[in-house]
Parts: sequence; C-alpha cells; structure tokens
Amino acid sequence: MNMNRRKFGQLAAGLVAGAAVAQGTDAAAAETAAGDFSSTTIDLGMFVSDAEKTVQFYTQAVGFKEVQGFQATAALVTDAGLSDGQPLAVRIVVLGDAPQATKLKIIQLPNYPAKKTDNSFLHSQYGFRYLTIMVKDMGKALERVKAAGVKLVAKSPVALGGQTALTVLRDPDGNFVELVGPLAK
Repeated sequence: MNMNRRKFGQLAAGLVAGAAVAQGTDAAAAETAAGDFSSTTIDLGMFVSDAEKTVQFYTQAVGFKEVQGFQATAALVTDAGLSDGQPLAVRIVVLGDAPQATKLKIIQLPNYPAKKTDNSFLHSQYGFRYLTIMVKDMGKALERVKAAGVKLVAKSPVALGGQTALTVLRDPDGNFVELVGPLAK
C-alpha cells in the first residue's frame, strides 16, 4: 500500500512538473512566435466603394464595433506610396475590446472610384480573398445577419463536422466573409 502511494506521489509530482514545464514552454513559444513583432495580430485596410454601407455591414451584420478613425494627410500617404496625392479619412471597426483585437481600416475616396475585382469565386482573382471570423454561437450570428438584411452565400451554413458550421457572406463590395462556429443544438 505504501508502495502504491509512493508511486502515485511520484506520478503526481511528475505531472505537476510536466505541467510547469509545459506552461514555461508555452510562454517561451508565444514569445518566440512573436519574434521581432510587437503584435501577432494584423490590421487590414480596405478600399471600398461606400464606407457607410461597409461600416454598417461589419457592425450590424458581423458584429464589429466602430471606434475612432483618423485622417491621413495627402503628404503622408503620398510620401509612403499609398496614394497619388489624395488625403485619406480612415474609419476603423474592431472585433472586440482587447488591445490586440482585429481591426479593419475602411477607406473611401468618392471622387476616385477603383477598379472592381472579380469576386465570383475564391479562385477568380489573386490577392486576399476572404476574412474568417470565429463566432461563439452560429445561431446568434445568423440572427444578426438576418436582422441586417444580409443574404447568405449558397447553402450556408454548411456543416464542417461535429457541431461546427461555416456561413459565408459577402460585404457590400462582394468580398467573402466567413463565420465559423458551433451550431445550436
């Protein structure tokens, strides 16, 4: 009996030590993953045909929250090579309240329409093709999408296995937005 307790004690001590090492390894891995980066989250800039419609889509249908945007002067964006002398008014929507929350920077120049991209399918054109947003409750997400009057693409939601589903939407410029999360039971 004492032998069994001793073995159990050794096993428990080993598990605790292993967990501590794993936690240290996880912290070290996270630090290594960040490497030279101050954040492992990226912001995405979107040039859109209608900023108001786009902000409404991402806030009302998807669930982002609009925060304070900013103005970029013509000199700044020209010197950076981002514009041909046009100042930019940037609206920002965020996915959550955390400092590392995903940010979409939405930009429109009404007097300078851009070329439309072919968003028929993912393979229709090169470049960034879609956003994937992980949701906690697909039912709740679908209610928000429906209330915003946004149509689902094809047969969405599509089961991915288990209780997880994929719902595909299009923003006002036709860009794909994927919602991935659990279906209601």
